[in-house]
Amino acid sequence: MKSSHHTSWLIIGIACFNVVLHLIFHNTLGYHRDELLYFTLGQHPAFGYASVPPLIGWIAAFVSSVFGYSTLAVRLVPALFSGVMVILVTRITRELGGKSYAQLLATIALICTPFSLRTFYLFQPVFLDLTFWTLLLYLTLRFINTNDGKYLIGMGAVSGLAMLNKYLVGLLILILLLTLLLSRHRTAFLRKEMYLGLAVALVIFLPNLIWQVTNELPVINHIQELNDTQLVNVSYGNFLAEQLLIPLAASLLTIPGLVFLLVAPRTKQYRYRLLGWTAVLVILALLLLRGKSYYTLGIFPMLIAAGAVFYEQLISQNMFRWAIPSIIVLITLPTLPIGLPIYRTEQLVDYFDTLEKEYGVDVGRRFEDGTLHSLPQDYADMLGWDSLASLTAQAYRQIPETEKGVIYCENYGQAGAVCVIGQQYGLPQPISFSDNFRYWVPESIPDDVNHFIYVNDELGADVESAFSQVEIIGSVSNPHAREYGTTVYLCSNPRESLNTLWQQAVQRVFEGQ
Repeated sequence: MKSSHHTSWLIIGIACFNVVLHLIFHNTLGYHRDELLYFTLGQHPAFGYASVPPLIGWIAAFVSSVFGYSTLAVRLVPALFSGVMVILVTRITRELGGKSYAQLLATIALICTPFSLRTFYLFQPVFLDLTFWTLLLYLTLRFINTNDGKYLIGMGAVSGLAMLNKYLVGLLILILLLTLLLSRHRTAFLRKEMYLGLAVALVIFLPNLIWQVTNELPVINHIQELNDTQLVNVSYGNFLAEQLLIPLAASLLTIPGLVFLLVAPRTKQYRYRLLGWTAVLVILALLLLRGKSYYTLGIFPMLIAAGAVFYEQLISQNMFRWAIPSIIVLITLPTLPIGLPIYRTEQLVDYFDTLEKEYGVDVGRRFEDGTLHSLPQDYADMLGWDSLASLTAQAYRQIPETEKGVIYCENYGQAGAVCVIGQQYGLPQPISFSDNFRYWVPESIPDDVNHFIYVNDELGADVESAFSQVEIIGSVSNPHAREYGTTVYLCSNPRESLNTLWQQAVQRVFEGQ
């Protein structure tokens, strides 16, 4: 077994490897739909947005101002956090009593999980959410081990920041408070540091809370829409099955890790039992609330760390010890494309086709609406955007006086493509009623505007009848793209003032809410 010093260097090496692994494939496909949205939010810094808290937009603003909008720039921060996560999991393992073997096993297992591969590849709130959950659990563990009140204050600060990133972490915060209250560590509620921590959390989160209230709580509408369009398709059976598929080979650690936290007698009088119950309650709560299966991601790094400690205490012979990470790596290698797009589009399609035809597995290819496709939704959402921006630019160049033209996009992905990729073509900001774009719609359109670039999967009778001339510029032709068939239309010579038509559209949309 390696010495502690050598182990530390090995872990740093594993962390660096994880960062490089994610950056190597940064441009295999393209921008993700959500990445385009979040970098558009970065162009409009605010204390809140329609579908997410503000932190992801603030980070996007910083990244774009320093590094620009290349796919490498977009993917850089998540990749760096993949290295941070390796260090965090090592610290949790150490707090649980794990020594060199357990620490190395936990880090190897972590980077082999599909959820880690995918989460730290895309610029989405998920990579921050996973980090915040893990950090909160680590601070809880530190408090359990030291009884030092500074960790309660730290938990408050991290909770406030986490709530600025994703509201889902509120579930973990509530469950942690409940399990602390019901455990022998309930004395934490008699300490001033607990309430100082809660106050710090509130102060950090307060700007977004005020924004939500002043904007009529759009988070409620977002949750309702999410429930009606996506969560309604979640089944209990699939949810539970995917708790094994999400970590995949690392389930060899997550399952014994949960048992270790709940019942292992060598955990110093079961002092970590509250963490086991936290994991159980998170899964049960999300199951009953019909949450998406990946909403449980935040508990898996802790369970992986606990599982590594379990094996270290159970197995003493090196030959058997190193068989476990070897098995995890061997299982992961052929399944790598499930977590990371290491191939180009057609190769990925062939890969997932083979999984279904030869092994009867359709893993990842079922979209949020329950339909089955040639690629997982995340991959399908990374295709077609460059083509769409190029077609929009082609339409824009056909307008004799570009200041007399406007661009309208039906969904936030299309609008984000125009905002982000369209910068290389000199495209103006589009207008849209989708997601946060509705906050930026103009109150009126100049009366001399007579060209309307319309981006949607179909023209619609109302738009067609409003213009005397409609030209199809082109459409997204990649059949594997989620935006396949989305068309760019150049509509000219409105039959009445375009501003009049716009005012009617604004009235319909906002009165219909």
